[in-house]
Amino acid sequence: MLDTSHNRPPLPPEIARRRTFAIISHPDAGKTTLTEKFLLFGGAIQMAGQVRAKGEARRTRSDFMAMEKDRGISVSASAMSFDFLSGDKNFRFNLVDTPGHSDFSEDTYRTLTAVDAAVMVIDGAKGVESQTQKLFEVCRMRDLPILTFCNKMDRESRDVFEIIDEIQENLAIDVTPASWPIGIGRDFIGCYDILRDRLELMDRADRNKVAESIEINGLDDPKLAEHVPQALLEKLREDLEMVRELMPPLDADLMAEGSLTPIWFGSAINSFGVKELMEGIARFGPEPQIQTAEPRQILPEETKVSGFVFKVQANMDPKHRDRVAFVRLASGHFQRGMKMTHVRSKKPMTISNPVMFLASDRELAEEAWAGDIIGIPNHGQLRIGDTLTEGEALRVTGIPSFAPELLQGVRAGDPLKSKHLEKALMQFAEEGAAKVFKPSIGSGFVVGVVGQLQFEVLASRIELEYGLPVRFEASQFTSARWVNGDRQAVDKFTESNKQHIARDHDGDIVYLTRLQWDIDRVERDYPDVRLTATKEMMV
Repeated sequence: MLDTSHNRPPLPPEIARRRTFAIISHPDAGKTTLTEKFLLFGGAIQMAGQVRAKGEARRTRSDFMAMEKDRGISVSASAMSFDFLSGDKNFRFNLVDTPGHSDFSEDTYRTLTAVDAAVMVIDGAKGVESQTQKLFEVCRMRDLPILTFCNKMDRESRDVFEIIDEIQENLAIDVTPASWPIGIGRDFIGCYDILRDRLELMDRADRNKVAESIEINGLDDPKLAEHVPQALLEKLREDLEMVRELMPPLDADLMAEGSLTPIWFGSAINSFGVKELMEGIARFGPEPQIQTAEPRQILPEETKVSGFVFKVQANMDPKHRDRVAFVRLASGHFQRGMKMTHVRSKKPMTISNPVMFLASDRELAEEAWAGDIIGIPNHGQLRIGDTLTEGEALRVTGIPSFAPELLQGVRAGDPLKSKHLEKALMQFAEEGAAKVFKPSIGSGFVVGVVGQLQFEVLASRIELEYGLPVRFEASQFTSARWVNGDRQAVDKFTESNKQHIARDHDGDIVYLTRLQWDIDRVERDYPDVRLTATKEMMV
């Protein structure tokens, strides 16, 4: 856990008002719809483009790849910044929407290194699903505070106590309700806001309307009976009595250390419960946190600017072969035109066109503060894991690269275009969209991914962005491991196992295996050589 000692001075107001968080969930829990409504309530868009709508209306703001728009799924993390007024305080939200599909979990994992909290979206009918559990474990490893939103309460969903029990059992985290649903499915009329003793009523007629909020004086207020049918009111009083006896109150310290999650209930598609969740992020979400780095931690209040690349996106604008590095600022007040040191190459870089994102729209960022996410257009100098500073040799740690679970050979439809194919593959490797290995014997490349859908996305992007039809074909290899150890031992090992050796796009040595037996044999015959399934990015 990071050292967050309490004797640090308060953060400068501009940094303290920032809330940087990711949205995580199983596919189809309504994450992209929730993102839309965040932008709507933040005043960043005038109307939410529904994810399930037809034709043009389906073009949601946070999905910018052609394939995402066709399939209605998110396959790439995207970042958005917007302001949100809570009471008399103006907050700056930096929201990162992550892919829910498990085939893209590595992108999500890296994204979670760049945020200070996560919003976990759960489907009221399905509860905790497998991908939610995986992503939650990543948050747990990073001690990230988690806020939970139980979505789709206007559809037939499970008993609320059952959902809470499932979260507590499967995820081993305490849950405290911040709001409580009144009725379920067709009978769902709204929620009782436990934190502020208010009644929130849902408008089913207008999906983009903020819920009506009725000030009441606790559960005994006679005004409640005017808005809530008798049977539902009795059940609400009963439920809340049980909640107060059985569940812990909301403790900001426990939430900050990741052992307690507040839960809000609502329906993102009906814009219901979203504003309360945003108020919760503003009130309980963490300010920009200390960043782990070598040889020392980076404090957000430091005056010198530093940041790190957690994602690279190529061809966001197909007209220009651009690559945008997503940089999370870890400290200081950044201004356009600043000279920064690229720590890996030790070279200075002038950041002249930094951008802020609103999904696929971007605007020039004249300034940014610790906690913000900016995009730096570049031609391949910046890679995932790179650190930028004002001169000090700091290296942000903890951004992993995972061994792929599926390997396939790749060939261009036109054999004369193999050079173009190499360029496209290297670009996707640097973006982190796939692992590309060049075997030491024979020509061609082996491409490794986490899930089958990634091959489809790669083939579609290579054709769209490079005009190059390709086909993936079965490979004799089933897994890849990075080779570490003493230089002499590694040289001896690679010389004797040439048919299994390849290099990744960083030039690191990789051992391609067919069977578990290959790995066992190396461990037995080469005790000085270590095979690893992860490597730290760009050491």
